[in-house]
Amino acid sequence: MDYKALIREVPDFPKPGILFYDITTLLKDARAFRTMMDELAQRYRDKQLSKIVGIESRGFIVGSPLAYRLGAGFVPVRKPGKLPADSFEVKYDLEYGSNSLAIHRDAISPDERVLIVDDLLATGGTAAATVHLVRQLGGDIVGLVFLVELVALKGRDKLDGCDVYSMISYS
Repeated sequence: MDYKALIREVPDFPKPGILFYDITTLLKDARAFRTMMDELAQRYRDKQLSKIVGIESRGFIVGSPLAYRLGAGFVPVRKPGKLPADSFEVKYDLEYGSNSLAIHRDAISPDERVLIVDDLLATGGTAAATVHLVRQLGGDIVGLVFLVELVALKGRDKLDGCDVYSMISYS
C-alpha cells in the first residue's frame, strides 16, 4: 500500500520553515490503518515482546493497537506532569526547541523486551530520550518503529545501535 500518498504535507507548521507530515490523513483511512497495523504485527509477532512503549502523543495511536495485537502491555511516555505516580524524567532537544519526557518508574521491569513506537523520526532527540528512559528501567530494547522517517536529518545516528524500522521514508 502506498502510505506516503495518504500523508498530508503542511508547510510552515509548527513554525516557519518546517514541513509537517500529517499522519491524520493516513489514520482516517480505515483500510490503510488496518493494513499498517497488520504489517507491523506481522513484523514483530515472533519477538516475544513484553511491552510496547508509545511516545506522546501520536505514538499512543500506533502503539496501543499494536500492543493489543501482539499481546503486550502498553506503556505511555509522556510530557512532564502528566503521569500520576513516581517517574523518571529526561530533557532533550527537538528540531525546533527542547522538551522533556517521563515514564513511570514501575512501567518496565528489568530485562523485559520492549518495542518503542512513534509517528516520526526526525533529528532523533525524542526517540533517544525514550531509549534512555527504557534503559534506565532495565528494559531490553528490541527495536524502534516509526511511521515516517526524515532520513536527511540523521535521527538514526542518535539511537545508539538500536534496530530501527520506518514504514515511510522522506529524503
